[in-house]
Amino acid sequence: MIKEIRIYIEGGGEGKDTKASLRQGFSSFFKELVQVAQSKKIKWNIILCGSRNNAFRNFKNALADHPNAFIILLVDSEAPVKQPPWEHLKSRDNWDSPGVDDTHCYLMVQTMEAWFMADINTLKRFYGQGFKENLIPKNINVETIKKDLLEPSLKAASRDTKSKGEYHKIQHASKLLEMLDVDKVRKASLECDRIFITLTELMEQAK
Repeated sequence: MIKEIRIYIEGGGEGKDTKASLRQGFSSFFKELVQVAQSKKIKWNIILCGSRNNAFRNFKNALADHPNAFIILLVDSEAPVKQPPWEHLKSRDNWDSPGVDDTHCYLMVQTMEAWFMADINTLKRFYGQGFKENLIPKNINVETIKKDLLEPSLKAASRDTKSKGEYHKIQHASKLLEMLDVDKVRKASLECDRIFITLTELMEQAK
């Protein structure tokens, strides 16, 4: 029976405050899962790790340090995904699964910014006057947007906005995560949807 879920996520920079801010953003985005965890009296912990290598190392350490918890890794795919998560990370990063299956591994395809592309209305609301919506790729499946287009498109679209200015991952990502329409993101990203489906099913099995 699951008593605790710990999610190790790439991102947040190296500062304590920036990690705390992005952790709040992810907590809001995963609010539906947090509520299920609370209803089942399952502890819920999100740990922002900075670099992807740090995230993988912390994830592996957590498997040993927290044997009673369900440990999860969430990192950018950094490329198109044509294989299951662990196979993708093996071929791209030469990471071997530390003896756990794909229910412990999830990818932001191709980076976290793809999730923002799924909800143009939130981008327009957040950036306000001067936001150039036409510079954002219009893809029903945001996982097909090339990595090289994601952050540059956001920067170009937001560059002339008055209140926020050009997209800045550390300064803007946490607030955008809090504002996103989760249903829109799940419909536009199969891998994001898999996080919600799998974790809900795992927690619902808890007595």
